[in-house]
Amino acid sequence: MVKIGVMICDRNRKCTGNKCFKSMLERDGVFSEYPEDEPIEVVGWMACGGCPGERLEFAPADMKKYGAEVIYLASCYLAGYPVCPYIRDHKTYIENVVGLPVVVGTHPMPQNYIDAHEKAGDWDRDDAREFLKNVTGDPEAARKYDSTNPNFLKE
Repeated sequence: MVKIGVMICDRNRKCTGNKCFKSMLERDGVFSEYPEDEPIEVVGWMACGGCPGERLEFAPADMKKYGAEVIYLASCYLAGYPVCPYIRDHKTYIENVVGLPVVVGTHPMPQNYIDAHEKAGDWDRDDAREFLKNVTGDPEAARKYDSTNPNFLKE
């Protein structure tokens, strides 16, 4: 069993986590690295606290206290406009101070999000491409998580 913590962008603090949890259950996105028979336990789910990361100093450490082995910065860090300007700071802090590895992204980026960001050009402007490979590399998953897809709830 792997124990994880998930930190979401505060702009999405009321998020239900549906896409993140769906991707954990179905082993989509970054969770495709885990075998289907390996349980994933979420020991913490928390918003960062708002820019520049008000909860950064205690939330990941608290998740570690409860057994987290890795912290995921949810896909919303990359999905908002603009991309979170503190991704690198959060990743560096958690890895160097808390001592846990960090993965940026959770669920596959929905195709409608990819299209909007490509049109806006913010992923390039904000130098976010390095974090996108784990959440944008699967066109089938991008369509599956796209809420404008008529089969969204059926897949």
